[in-house]
Amino acid sequence: MEAAIQEKINIWINGNYDQETKNEIARLQKEAPEELADAFYRDLEFGTGGLRGIMGVGTNRVNKYTIGMATQGFANYLKKTYGNEEVKVAIAHDSRNNSRFFAETTAQVFAANGIKVFLFESLRPTPELSFAIRNLGCKGGVVCTASHNPKEYNGYKAYWNDGGQLVPPHDTNVIKEVEAIKSVDDIKFTGGDANITILGKDMDNAYMDMVKSLSVYPDVIASEHDLKIVYTPIHGTGITLVPEVLKRFGFTNVTIVTEQATPDGNFPTVNYPNPEESETMSIGLKKAKELNADILLGTDPDADRVGIGVKNHKGEWVLMNGNQTAVLAFSYLIEARKAKGIARPDDMVITTIVTTGMINQVAEQNGVACYNVLTGFKWIAEKIKELEGKKNYVIGGEESFGLMIGNQIRDKDAVSAVALMCEMAAYEKKQGKTLFDKMIELYIKYGFYYENLISITKKGMNGQKEIADMMDGYRANPPSLIAGAKVTTLLDYQLQKGTNLITGETYPIDLPKSNVLQFITDDGSKISARPSGTEPKIKFYFSVNAKLTRKEDFDTVYDGLKAKIHTIIADMKLN
Repeated sequence: MEAAIQEKINIWINGNYDQETKNEIARLQKEAPEELADAFYRDLEFGTGGLRGIMGVGTNRVNKYTIGMATQGFANYLKKTYGNEEVKVAIAHDSRNNSRFFAETTAQVFAANGIKVFLFESLRPTPELSFAIRNLGCKGGVVCTASHNPKEYNGYKAYWNDGGQLVPPHDTNVIKEVEAIKSVDDIKFTGGDANITILGKDMDNAYMDMVKSLSVYPDVIASEHDLKIVYTPIHGTGITLVPEVLKRFGFTNVTIVTEQATPDGNFPTVNYPNPEESETMSIGLKKAKELNADILLGTDPDADRVGIGVKNHKGEWVLMNGNQTAVLAFSYLIEARKAKGIARPDDMVITTIVTTGMINQVAEQNGVACYNVLTGFKWIAEKIKELEGKKNYVIGGEESFGLMIGNQIRDKDAVSAVALMCEMAAYEKKQGKTLFDKMIELYIKYGFYYENLISITKKGMNGQKEIADMMDGYRANPPSLIAGAKVTTLLDYQLQKGTNLITGETYPIDLPKSNVLQFITDDGSKISARPSGTEPKIKFYFSVNAKLTRKEDFDTVYDGLKAKIHTIIADMKLN
């Protein structure tokens, strides 16, 4: 055992830590010394979004003490920022193992620091936390979740007073305060119980009323109320509100996937509780086929991501990808608001730089302002704040199966997304069509955009350096041709600079710095390279497009676009 690691272990053995923790360290010393070393070889990083990691004892794990240090640092920053003002925070958690304990620990630390805490009585969707922060006038908030990560993980997402996750300067300032907590003795764990208020049905009802207000065509739902809906919460928080929201919208034929209905942090029916994965949605797909359903929906453990299954043009069940889901949602709200006469000249929608460009086409052709921000809903929230009073926000979304509908939350919301997609399915069914039929119509109208994503991991000690070298290589020598198309533009978000590679002309990119590169070709293809900030991993996003003039050509054009992405991957030597 390295001396530095052993020193950290000794601090925990001899310090003010509970006996259960010390017993677990002793067990690992005997039975799993390598696991113990991994648990202490570094401090779990409080990043710009908070904490996420494997649960267990140690400085590199999510536990009472790492959660406590994060909360103490966040509390210190809130008190410094707001001085003598009353500081209120809201706290929620998902269905993961230990999430309730971590949420209560978070509440106790805030409360012991004289901060007024609103703690949900039991598990709730993450978007309801964002709503509650705004509804209660809180200065911040926390949700204990690791989103769609495997069962061994948990985490801690920090929010600011607008209900969005932390953005500059607050993110880096909170990190500094957390890093300043050097000892468990710096954490106030007890003494503030009187500062904790429990949230329950009243907040649920306020949130569900807000979601219900998003409905554009309640009359269509009334006539198509028996739309066959299959829903799976994938053992997560969605079960607490989604069925009730669908009922309030007026849907009467909702089947819950019983095998996945009970909240369970072990996620016993799936390897990975992510509605993006076909394996995760397989039980729901089976049920949808059995019932000859109209639509299948699944939400992840904290109910901020949504997965959707529909029948395609051949009558086969398929899962829509995140870009398709976003296009359907954006186009529905834009078109429905126009048709109902409630569209406003100052309406805006927001998407991200790695999401399909088809959204920009939908917005542009309908005369709606569309803003492109960095990846992550915190940047969508920041753009709304920046344009508050100037623009009317309608919807935001990105390719990672997230939508944020309406102006009263500031994070992605699968609860309202489920309701909206069901309303849209009802609208199309009333016209004798499916959502897949609608998707093809949109491809004909706006262009057939097809996207794919690959993730490359570089293992070992040199992994991060290999990825950094890869990005440096692309910056210094961008490809001139990709899949036979000339690369005309390089967008470097780290340098905040765009370059016309034909003329050499450069121009500023008005977005915060982010280590992302994009290559745009003369045939409209877009390739984005984005390294992870915490893992030796790099993601490549590919977007290609072509004209689709009639429904009968869908398969031919689709096959051509898929083949084009395979060629791009081969050309860039990424396979």
